[in-house]
Formats: sequence, C-alpha cells, structure tokens
Amino acid sequence: MSKSLKRVILALSDAGITAAPLEMQSETHTAQQAADAAGCHVDQIAKSIIFAGRDSGQAVLFITAGGNQVDIAKASQAAGEALGKADAAFIRAQTGFAIGGVSPIGHRNPIRAFIDPRLDAFGQIWAAAGTPRHIFPISPTDLIALSNAQHFEFTQ
Repeated sequence: MSKSLKRVILALSDAGITAAPLEMQSETHTAQQAADAAGCHVDQIAKSIIFAGRDSGQAVLFITAGGNQVDIAKASQAAGEALGKADAAFIRAQTGFAIGGVSPIGHRNPIRAFIDPRLDAFGQIWAAAGTPRHIFPISPTDLIALSNAQHFEFTQ
C-alpha cells in the first residue's frame, strides 16, 4: 500500500469515518472514467484542483464536481490573491500527492480549500484517495469538515 493511500485512510479513520477506498482496474484520467468505475454520476466525483497563490506562494485547493471546470478569475477571488498554474513538483511538495491522485484530505501541509456547492446535491460523493487508482466515498458534509473547505462559486 502506498504512503499516500495510507495517509488518506488514516485521515478518514482519525475522523471516525469508515470509508473503504475502491481500487479501480486502471487509472482514471478523467472524472467520467472515475464515475464509471464507481457507478455514479460524473458530478459525484470530487476533483481536487491545485493552484499556486502568486503572492503567498502557497497551494490553494479547489474541490469541484466532476462535470465542472474551475474559473481562474472566480478562484482568484475566492483565494483573495491571483492564482497561477501549479506544476507537478509544487503539488507534490505542498500536498504530498502526485498529479492524478491528489486527495482533498490527508495533505502533508495545511492547505486553504474551497468546495463547489454542486457537490452538496448528492448524499455521497467520491474523491481521489492518494493514487491514480483509488477513490473513496464520503458525504459532502464530512468532506467539508475534513478538508476545512469553504463554499464558493468558482466554476465556469
């Protein structure tokens, strides 16, 4: 078991959430592929999108429904600073996760997080569990509590 997957499982366990990550047969490069593997609607996939704060130099996490895209201007407004693209090395250093498996929880460092209100429409959503092959089920309420995310309309 990877260290990244272990961190996510530990974060869930520490919060008293019993959610078994699902290992998929292949990597899921798109939200639709993840939804097909989980047997859910594409918007039930909670994508973790990381941007770099241009002033703070810190990572900012946007958790968005699978069918939505982050609008950089709205995201910058939420963060209170201009945001730029985060490369793989920055994401790994800030979160401890590799691109393709960035989880909304279990980061190595504290991270500011914002969540797409669209995810509230579902009783259960699915998020990356630290690897490109693992996802876990969670309620939007529990994800907000664990990620300390704030609601904000940041999608296109």
